[in-house]
Amino acid sequence: MSDLLQHLFNGVTTGCILALIALGYTMVYGVLKLINFAHSDVFMVGAFMGYYGAHSLGLGKGAERFDPLRVGLIFLLSMAACGLLGFLNEKIAYRPLRHSNRITSLITAIGVSFFLEFGGQMVFTANYRSFPEIIPKTHLSFLGIEATNYPVIILVTAVALMAALSYIVYFTRFGRAMRAVSYSFETASLMGIPTDRVVSITFVIGSTLAAAGGVLYALNYGEINPLMGVMPGLKSFVAAVLGGIGIVPGAMLGGLLIGLCDEFVVYFGLPSSYQSAITFTILILVLLFRPAGLLGKHEPEKV
Repeated sequence: MSDLLQHLFNGVTTGCILALIALGYTMVYGVLKLINFAHSDVFMVGAFMGYYGAHSLGLGKGAERFDPLRVGLIFLLSMAACGLLGFLNEKIAYRPLRHSNRITSLITAIGVSFFLEFGGQMVFTANYRSFPEIIPKTHLSFLGIEATNYPVIILVTAVALMAALSYIVYFTRFGRAMRAVSYSFETASLMGIPTDRVVSITFVIGSTLAAAGGVLYALNYGEINPLMGVMPGLKSFVAAVLGGIGIVPGAMLGGLLIGLCDEFVVYFGLPSSYQSAITFTILILVLLFRPAGLLGKHEPEKV
């Protein structure tokens, strides 16, 4: 029983990180019907900004004691840098193509992704880097689960960020504007909603969440590199599709389910290489039998 609880805990921890990335995919798709494949590389940039922020604040070799001010500044630096990157991505790469066909925007998104990946290799080099322990690591034991404090920090931070996003989307004026743009871009524009501003802020919010996910991922796994966002990004995309792309609760649900699926591969003693295979099998099955996702509703399209 304790072994099952251990794997459930690990799966939920992984799922929270995937959910933070998936939220960026689903938010952008909701307002623009665009799959922003560069989003996974914003996650990578967030991890590197956290790495350089830790070194600039004197935590490059780890922290001897918990310093909430400096740790908070590291997260804020990473989230601000990625928020700016998300804004520039939308402003420079996507906005000029907004009225083009979808395949043009999709190819552009893939191009931006490659630009960030290989640009990251030029700027950061292709070497793996050890992420500093910006928070002292301690070992915890509860209900038969053995863990460090890092997964607990991930759970608390991810839940807090997802709760804040849910509040913004469903209980604020901007959230109503975003949902209106998601429902009908043209109608929202005619009703006086500043659609360009809504789209830009949506990119910024999604990118800041990816940055937080990048720092949490790097803190938990201890290593970063310019291609670190590829597989988590693909799994997060599957999570968004599984939950219902364009639906915020669906991205959260999908991230948790994919995280649990990955962990149960280990629980049942299967090779870890099966994790990706099972993830993409889930994607194929969802597209075949439930293309709108678990929380989505099928809406016929006019042709």
